[in-house]
Formats: sequence, structure tokens, C-alpha cells
Amino acid sequence: MSRKLLVLFLIMMMLASSIIAQDEVTGSGARADVPTYGVRGAYTVGTRDLVIKGETSLDITMWYPALNPNNLPETITYPYVIKWEGFPEGATSTVSGYALADADFHISAAPYPLVILSPAFSAGRTAYAWLAEHLASYGFVVVAPEHHEMYTQALDWFWRATIARPQDILTVFEYLDAQTAAGGMLEGVIDPQTVAVIGHSYGGYTALAAAGAPINMESMAALCESALEAADPEAWLCDLTLPYVAEMAALAGLDAVPAGDWPVWADPRVDAIVPMAGDAYMFDPAGLAEIDIPVLAIGGTLDTGTPYHWGTLRTYEHVSSDRKVQVGFESAEHMIFSSTCDVMPFYMEVGFGTGCIDQVWDMTRAHDLINHFTTAFLLAELKGDTDAAAALSPDLATFPGVRYAAQGF
Repeated sequence: MSRKLLVLFLIMMMLASSIIAQDEVTGSGARADVPTYGVRGAYTVGTRDLVIKGETSLDITMWYPALNPNNLPETITYPYVIKWEGFPEGATSTVSGYALADADFHISAAPYPLVILSPAFSAGRTAYAWLAEHLASYGFVVVAPEHHEMYTQALDWFWRATIARPQDILTVFEYLDAQTAAGGMLEGVIDPQTVAVIGHSYGGYTALAAAGAPINMESMAALCESALEAADPEAWLCDLTLPYVAEMAALAGLDAVPAGDWPVWADPRVDAIVPMAGDAYMFDPAGLAEIDIPVLAIGGTLDTGTPYHWGTLRTYEHVSSDRKVQVGFESAEHMIFSSTCDVMPFYMEVGFGTGCIDQVWDMTRAHDLINHFTTAFLLAELKGDTDAAAALSPDLATFPGVRYAAQGF
């Protein structure tokens, strides 16, 4: 697909206007039919904004189990960083949530497992506050970086993100290692040896890379050639990186474009990953098979941003994990993982209604299920919770509209 047609495609997506009514979101589960681990956990949630200083500083937000001795209302308005062409640098909107800013750590139950959350390409980190808060309420510390990237009509930041994002995750690890050491701000709060990486869209790619999968642009070129020959409408994704492999290699500090697998930017402490509509097409099957830790792959079966068979299904089929789960939301689109329109009004303000709704699914119902699956999976893998693991067995994980497969549960 030409760049002009790709831009037209994205504009058409932004102009889609079918709005589905959303139920009121509450702090303890949005609907009466919320599944077990979709109900908010027992911990009060605190949140802090931090800056990792360096040659290029990296902003992060942290969510964590907190104290609330004065029973303050657990409500907050987060800034949402707008990284779209046409908006001035530093422009923000808002996201509403349920947390206490700068609250004290609930240290008596610490240390807590670490979850690093990577947002979608050009999405602000607070777009996923609904999920981060939920996980923190179950006793996880969630850290989300604000990746340096910008949405432009030319989509010329996308190839940069392929290289920069896994390195951002390593930067987060380095920072948390320093802060959890003796005398650090997070000493005794986080267990830096018990870690999951989760993310949406290119954040899902980031999770796969963080787990040790090497990109392979030769394999991707062959996949794209086959897709073009088959007139696969999703072959437009190939234009985002393949023309820029030389630039990608230079950004990675390589002397030449690698033949076959590229270097891996990963940390061996990653114990589990959750790619949500995660881009897996840069990895060949052998590269994905390098991932042998537990994996929960979630996606929408009619996703046009990261096609199900290029992302969720490809991941589940090729990782070599003994314990893995595939969750498919039937007929769901790419942005089912984003905040709802009432929580994050920016998308509606700019006419991008499909950024905060789904044409088929009620978003609050989808979020309850995403919370349920993700929380149960992380409780099972990072805390050894046998009840949570049992909830992932195919016999119990049956919900209308959900395509489900599991191995090892």
C-alpha cells in the first residue's frame, strides 16, 4: 500500500463515528457481571510521576499498593501527553482514574512483583491507567514509560520505535535497580527479580522483544512478499519498517544491517509477558520460539491495526512456553485496550472516536475481561497463586464472545 493510501486508511479510521454507550465506571468493577479477577483488588492504589535522568530523560508513572489512613477519596486526574503531529510539544489532555497521588507505600506487604507496561505507538502512558490501577490493587507495582515518539502522517517515527522501545525497557530496569538498592527510594518496595512486561500494540512488540525474541527483517520481508502476492489487506504494515532497515541498524549502533536475527535487547529477569494486540510479524517463528517463559497473548479477531494472525495468533503458535494462553475477542478492533471515551476525552475531542470505543464490544465489559485474564495470569506466574491459575483453565475460562486456548493450565 502506498503512503498516500495508508494515510487515507488512517483518516477513515479516525472519522468512524458509531458510538456505543458506556456503563458508568466504578472503582470496584464496572458491571454486575464482572468476572472474579475483574473486580478491583483489596489494596488502595497510589501513583507517582518520576523522571529517569540521562542524555535523554525518560518520564515514567508508577502505580503501587498504598496506604490511605485518612480514607481520602481514591480519585485522580492524570495528564495525558499528546504526541501527534500538529500539537505543540508538551501538549496534554486528561485521563480520569482511581488512585491517590504520592501516597505512602503499603510497605508491610512488600516487596511486590514488578510489571512494566509499554503503551501503544504514540500513545501516552496514562491511557492504560485503568489496567495499571487494577493490577496495583492486587499487589503489583506497575511502571509505564513515556516512549519518545510522535504520530505523523508520514509515520516516520515507527521504525525508530522498533529500536528505541526495547532499550527504554532496559533503561527502566537500570533505574529501578538503583532505586531498589540499599538506601534507594524503592528499597523493599519492589522485587526486581520477579518481573512481567506487558503492553498494547507496539507495546506488545516491546514485551516480546523484552522476553528475548530477536527481530529478523529478512523473515519479515519474506512474510510481506507472501502477503502482497496473496493481496492480504494488512500488508500495509510492511511499509512502516522495511524501507528503513539501514536507518534502523544505524540507530541501533550496528555497522551493517544484520543477516538474519538482530541483537536482542532483553533482561533475563523477565518472568512472563502479556502482549495485547502485540505486533509479532518482525519476528520469525524461530525467534518467537526463543521465548520460553509464560505468555498471555490477547487480541481482537478483526483487528486492522495489528491483525490477529500477524500478532496474537502468531505469538501463541510459535512461542515455546510450557504455559501460554490465547484470548481472542471476537470481532473486536485494535483500540479495545484503550481507555473509554468518558475517561479519556482526547480522542473524541479530535474526532478519533474509534480510539476509545469498539464497534462491537462494550468497552467496560471488555476491560473487565482483560483485567480478569491479565490479573489471574500475573497472580499465577509472579505470585504462585493456584486459584488464579485454575481460573485460566479452559473449563473455567468460558465467556461469550471470547475465543480461548491455553496450554499448561
